[in-house]
Amino acid sequence: MTEKRPPLAAIVLAAGKGTRMKSDLHKVLHPIAGKPMLGHLTDKVASLGAERTVIVAGAGREQVEGFAAPLGLAVAVQAEQLGTAHAVLQAQGALAGFAGDVLILYGDVPLVSAETMARMIDRLNAPDRPAIVVLGFRPADTLSYGRIIAQGDHIVKMVEHKDASPGERAETLCNSGLMAARAADLWPLLARVGNANAAGEYYLPDIVMLAAADGRASAVIEAEADEVAGVNSRAELASVEAIWQRRARDRVMADGATLIAPETVWLAWDTIVGRDVTIAPNVVFGPGATIADGVTIHAFSHIEGASVARGAIIGPYARLRPGAEVGEEAHVGNFVELKKARLGKGAKANHLTYLGDADIGAGSNIGAGTITCNYDGFGKYTTRIGEGAFIGSNSALVAPVAIGAGAIVAAGSVVTRDVAADALAVARGSQEDRPGWAARFREKKRAERAK
Repeated sequence: MTEKRPPLAAIVLAAGKGTRMKSDLHKVLHPIAGKPMLGHLTDKVASLGAERTVIVAGAGREQVEGFAAPLGLAVAVQAEQLGTAHAVLQAQGALAGFAGDVLILYGDVPLVSAETMARMIDRLNAPDRPAIVVLGFRPADTLSYGRIIAQGDHIVKMVEHKDASPGERAETLCNSGLMAARAADLWPLLARVGNANAAGEYYLPDIVMLAAADGRASAVIEAEADEVAGVNSRAELASVEAIWQRRARDRVMADGATLIAPETVWLAWDTIVGRDVTIAPNVVFGPGATIADGVTIHAFSHIEGASVARGAIIGPYARLRPGAEVGEEAHVGNFVELKKARLGKGAKANHLTYLGDADIGAGSNIGAGTITCNYDGFGKYTTRIGEGAFIGSNSALVAPVAIGAGAIVAAGSVVTRDVAADALAVARGSQEDRPGWAARFREKKRAERAK
């Protein structure tokens, strides 16, 4: 039986100005797979059962507070950027009285997994009880990362790149910045950190060497470089998005779906895809999409906030907007848009159609060019179509209106009243033919041009 872990808290550093993003939106609120980077981290921390989470903000803190408030998360303020140790220290007040383990994370490093966070906490609580656990990685290019000198997994020295000797810079194990420590150790160590270094900043990694000076060892665990990729620019945001998408596609395929051209399919953070689903190239999922088993999604379709039941066929060039529900074996074809519309089992809308605020019965057929006129400039209204109804091409159904089960609406109709079950509705002007009119018209125009 696994021993119960101590209580857990998390500190997420998000005080950077993010100037390289060139954006009015706070850097950590830029989305990956449709969710703010900060949200990816706070979700994972919550999944580990953290009792408290504190976000340390600086410039743009109002935006961070707007994110944190609905989630009940605390925000601490770093008014001056004096280094990472100083930033962590700003969370002390929000964690007053907390006596458990503390994870230190970065708001612009969103891909670190809950499993890796758990490994850090497990290592902190291992029998040798290290003072600090540091998450290290080995990038292809060590660039200007701080280095970790270790024997086994015990840290001998940590040094910032600016302050490292040539020999230390040759070390490939780098510091991600992510750490775990017990609250009882963290605050006293932070209080002792100085700024006698090349940048004049209070460096968080110094707490490892301060613990060593007290005769207490610290440990390092390693993660893949992709997992600790940071975001400081739009290009890096795109790179991290690509990493997330690649992993998500791999999971979808491992769970039994076919992605014909995986690199062209874009998933959201919460996309659910069942078994034996086939997804053609250039399909995009926004947040809130659920795809059941056996669904086929043809190319260039966009699905967001919608559910698709077993065996349905979507696209190509279909758009399912929030509130769309596609029933079993239903068809939504090319250039068809659904918004807050339920398409019953086996129903078909195969061409050039808009169905908004609609309830469409099983087995119905919606002809090409059909529109539910659901908005009058002030309110939205519902169209109800019964089972087995047939709506002819280029019909406009002016809501609120109900088409009874088995009814037929003639092509080109503008329906403004309810149609009874099994009735035929013809709501269009009568046709009038004028023999010879076209020929006389052409002759008249030729004569006018000849003058």
